[in-house]
Amino acid sequence: MAKAKSPKVAAKPSEARPADAKPVLLSGGNPQIAKGYGDAPVQAYIAAMPGWKSEVGRRLDQLIMQAVPQAEKAVKWNSPFYGMEGEGWFLGIHCFTGYIKVAFFRGLSLRPVPPGESKSKDTRYLHIHEDDQLDEAQFVSWVKQASQLPGERM
Repeated sequence: MAKAKSPKVAAKPSEARPADAKPVLLSGGNPQIAKGYGDAPVQAYIAAMPGWKSEVGRRLDQLIMQAVPQAEKAVKWNSPFYGMEGEGWFLGIHCFTGYIKVAFFRGLSLRPVPPGESKSKDTRYLHIHEDDQLDEAQFVSWVKQASQLPGERM
């Protein structure tokens, strides 16, 4: 006779993880951060980026906000997004094991076109590896251009 399984009881959010616990790192080291709008969830994501990626994430956030001070921020699908009010999201960041992926959702319209191809015809990527020297002037140019294009509605 098969043994009856005991019902699973979901833990209350306060029991699931202590408030001061570090975020879980998903596959590739991407931080699991609750969906949220504004600077706080984006800063939580950046702080949870593993190793060298956190410092690079802070610098990317600084450059984006210096280039487009009115940009709005959110964490959706465990990734920071940057966009313009009423215009959608123009850029997203995601951690992978060996690099940070910056997605320009209308990247095919940027000049020069960012180097990383996507399955989406309009999206282009910039992959940043640990030993890469970020061309900050080019990155800021892409951010400014991207912020002026219609964004993704997600």
